[in-house]
Order: sequence, then structure tokens, then C-alpha cells
Amino acid sequence: MSMDLKYAAPDWPHAPVHRLRDAGTYIVTAGTYKGTHHFHDAERLTCLTKSLLALADKYGWELQAWAVFSNHYHFVAESRQPATLRRFVQHLHSVSAKHVNQLDGTLGRPIWFQYWDTLLGSQKSYLARLNYVHTNAVRHGLVREPSLYPWCSASWFQRTASRAFHATVMAFPSDRVSVPDEYDVLPIRE
Repeated sequence: MSMDLKYAAPDWPHAPVHRLRDAGTYIVTAGTYKGTHHFHDAERLTCLTKSLLALADKYGWELQAWAVFSNHYHFVAESRQPATLRRFVQHLHSVSAKHVNQLDGTLGRPIWFQYWDTLLGSQKSYLARLNYVHTNAVRHGLVREPSLYPWCSASWFQRTASRAFHATVMAFPSDRVSVPDEYDVLPIRE
């Protein structure tokens, strides 16, 4: 008995698919290779944060929230040219990997693993993810108040957003947000 079945390979790659066709606001998460805590002190976190901010500007991404940790980061940003995200993230990962490898004397060691991006399609999705990223240091048990974590946007957001918008975002529920965040983080060494 012969069966003539046509099989289409599923869209199921080993790495996340990046469909960056639509301008808009995205949430991006990246993790280190094997979850290793390469950014375990203030100097490394500061360097990664400054690189994120500078490269976002260079590639035309308007950051609206960010949080950087010992083994991963998240950001919410808007772009009219989302196809630049791949170059932006590759540049960020290259610069930060070279920096920590130089500090550790381990040139060429893999630092970053993958990144995930999601286009935020609704106001509720946007507000939930802003809350999620601004409060992520609390969720990871690093601080009790989001604005006390220096490698995230919570204190900047508190200073620059209108009181009403800040209150709306900070009260918005984010417990059902689906974001890759299965990371155990380290308390920061000074």
C-alpha cells in the first residue's frame, strides 16, 4: 500500500524565529550561554547597560524599559525599522562578550545564547510588559523597590513619566506575561 502524503516541515527551528516585518514596540529577552553569570558585578552590569543604551540609540530603537542581570536582560523598545534588531543585538552581544572575555582572560568563549523578541500588539500587552521589565529585579528578589536596582529603567521611569502613567504601569498586572525568564540571578558584588 503506497501513501502519497505531502509533508510540509513545521516552522519549528532550533532557535527562536525573528519575524521583524512590522514597525512597533517589541519586548526582547536574551540569555547567556548555559545561564552562566558573566555579568556578576557592578562594573560588568554597568558596561552592559551603557552598551545597551548607546546601541539602542545607534540602531534607532527607542527604549521604554530595560533590566540587565548577571545572566540575562530584557528590554521594551519601539522601532520604525525593526529589521535592525538583529544587527543591534549582535552588536551588543559582540561588544559585551569581548569585554567580559577580556576581563576573564578567556578570548573567544561563548557568552550569549539566544534572544527572543515579540511584537506587542495591544495596549494591555504593552502595559503588562512595561510593568514586567520595570519590576523584574523585585521578581528576582534583588531589591524590594524597583527603583533601587541601578541596572534597570525603573528609577528613570519614575523620574520622567507622568504620575498618572507611572501609576498605571506600576499597578498593571504582569503575572500572566509570557516572557522567557527561567533564570536564577546572582546578588550583585560591588
